[in-house]
Amino acid sequence: MSKLPTKKQILDWIKDNPKKSSKREIAKAFRIKGSMRVELKQFLKELTLSGEIDKNKKSFKNPNQLPSVCILQMMASTSDGDLFARPVDWKGDVPAPIILMVFRSSDPALAYGDRVLAKVSIVYDEQYQYEGRIIRVLKKTPKNTLGIYKETSGGGRILSIEKSGREWSVKLSDALGAKDGELVEAEQIKGQRASGLNAARVINIVGDPSGPKAVSLIAIHQHGIPHQFPEDVLNESENSHFSVDAKREDLTKIPFVTIDPSDARDHDDAVYSHPDKDPSNIGGHVLWVAIADVAHFVKPGGALDKEARKRGNSTYFADRVVPMLPDRLSGDLCSIHEGIERPCLAVCMTIDKSGKKLKQTFHRAKIKSVASLNYEEVQKSVEGTVNEKVKPHFKNVIKPLYESYFCLKKSKDVRQPLDLDLPERKVELFKNGRVKAVVLKERFDSHRLIEEFMILANVAAAEELSKARSEFLYRVHEEPTPEKLNALREVAKSAGFNLAKGQVLQTSHLNDLLTKSKQSDLSELISMTTLRSMSQAYYSRENFGHFGLALKKYAHFTSPIRRYSDLITHRALISSLGLGCGGLNEMDSEKLEVTAKHISDTERRSMVAERDTTDRYLASYLSEKVGNEFEGKISGVAKFGFFVRLNESGAEGIVPVRTLGTDFYYYDDQTNTLRGSETGLIIGLGQRATVRLKEVDPIAGGIAFDALNIDGEKIPNIQKKRSLRSIRRKINRNKSGSLKRKKKAKRS
Repeated sequence: MSKLPTKKQILDWIKDNPKKSSKREIAKAFRIKGSMRVELKQFLKELTLSGEIDKNKKSFKNPNQLPSVCILQMMASTSDGDLFARPVDWKGDVPAPIILMVFRSSDPALAYGDRVLAKVSIVYDEQYQYEGRIIRVLKKTPKNTLGIYKETSGGGRILSIEKSGREWSVKLSDALGAKDGELVEAEQIKGQRASGLNAARVINIVGDPSGPKAVSLIAIHQHGIPHQFPEDVLNESENSHFSVDAKREDLTKIPFVTIDPSDARDHDDAVYSHPDKDPSNIGGHVLWVAIADVAHFVKPGGALDKEARKRGNSTYFADRVVPMLPDRLSGDLCSIHEGIERPCLAVCMTIDKSGKKLKQTFHRAKIKSVASLNYEEVQKSVEGTVNEKVKPHFKNVIKPLYESYFCLKKSKDVRQPLDLDLPERKVELFKNGRVKAVVLKERFDSHRLIEEFMILANVAAAEELSKARSEFLYRVHEEPTPEKLNALREVAKSAGFNLAKGQVLQTSHLNDLLTKSKQSDLSELISMTTLRSMSQAYYSRENFGHFGLALKKYAHFTSPIRRYSDLITHRALISSLGLGCGGLNEMDSEKLEVTAKHISDTERRSMVAERDTTDRYLASYLSEKVGNEFEGKISGVAKFGFFVRLNESGAEGIVPVRTLGTDFYYYDDQTNTLRGSETGLIIGLGQRATVRLKEVDPIAGGIAFDALNIDGEKIPNIQKKRSLRSIRRKINRNKSGSLKRKKKAKRS
């Protein structure tokens, strides 16, 4: 070739020959000899400086193209089980390519965030550009962090949204174009530090942390909650429809009603009751509970099913819901709307006058709700204020429901489930996402009525499947561990109450403690400590009973729109009772144990995310009240300080021990108290505290207080006595310094 190749020719060659891209091989390919090699070297240098090619040891590569071997990080799997990855180190000026992972049967299982050394090859597909094959699985990556990006003169910093307040340094080249004040997701770069901080790189820009719905968005990203449905899942939901088959019963003549919160978007249960006409069951009732037939639409192994299983459950925030199923199903086809025929799985239960369940039958049917009611209007109707919506159904529907509930209440009083009636707070928002108010949720008999109906239906499902020896998942709640029980006993004892030892623990013993404490200021303390002593409920193929509800067999059946466990129960009933298609298949049965662990984990993930979001909203609510004084109670004690829960809002913040004057406080882990060494002041759970709001971090949800008094007594500020040893040390330091100054003066 008599002249140098063009830039396009060189870039195309490097792209087509990634393994033969050294200067020598490029010269050979274009037949460049003699002095032309010097010009080629200069040309390649210019392309390197401009970023159009990247020099890698003795060869050149296209920065917008992956090398044949590179490190990849796994992305979330799709609904059809495909696993994609992205390159860890990408310096191209176009978005990082997507790599479809191709597995051999001997390859290990991979999860989101795992890193592998992989061999990649170019493919031509609309959805991905490369295929990758595992060479070696690398160590797990450290957990990504969310933080606020701050621009500095030498790069940037990320301030963690966690209450720890950690910071990372970020090079401008690793900032991914983040702007000052934006919420970003980042990963730590091992072994690198700058300005005394660990280094990190931005991997995702979340957005404006002060924007509407930003608080829940933080929780979604922080806890890895899937919140966007893949295209195939949305397509499958849009193509869903209700078709009646021969095995579906027609129950549209029964006047079912739904009773839900006034702002509910989905209605997955409907109820009806009437007195039992059987002369052998005088005073008894027949109860119907109809649940949305989600199994009719969500088929085992389909895209909807895989996505629902991955999510495990819906997650509820003050400003949004992250649903388990797309809105086409959760808000429409599976929701029992007034006056519209809907497919249901219904259970008909007969109880006697004492609330004991005598029998049950399950039906795959279609129903038509006669009214969509809310808790408040139903409660007002039984108290004498019947509105126009309830009036047509009050005598024949609402009154029999309450009569049935009063029978079930008798049975509940005998069974004595754990009676924790803790105040529940609701965060109300303006349209712009700012907190409008924090209010206590009211609890009516209408709430308890629906709860008792649902509990009875769940018991009926567990008993039916257990009798049929079918594979399904129990809802298990084991009794407290001995360690947690002893801690509860210590707190009760310090509060002047007693929880006896040497007996098999029953919920009635705990209820007795809760009842006695209700007449004291320590009622909330005993309730909170009792709650904290409880084991975490979970799903299991094995039955270990439900301690909290005092039930031997229990399953989740009543909320398949928002819980995957309930969908499994529905499928198991369909299979074991021969109720048509959509039952539990053999593959689902084989992996029930894995599913149980997975959905137990997703449930906990949602609980933590919801709690973190509430903390952030409460912090935001208080952010304009710094300096104000509040009344509260001590809700936790640790070596480094104590926590106070405010009476009005339920917000909880810390009083660091270093702010408690000059006295030294010893922590006693046996009594869970702090004791002042000079004053003898004891700080313990349940004490009344007056605090001043000192500091609020709405992004992290952190709140700090200054304590003004404990149980009405001002915290004393004691000047510590200096020991004779410390005085001598100071004298010796002064003498030493004086001698050094004299010697220095002589030398000069």
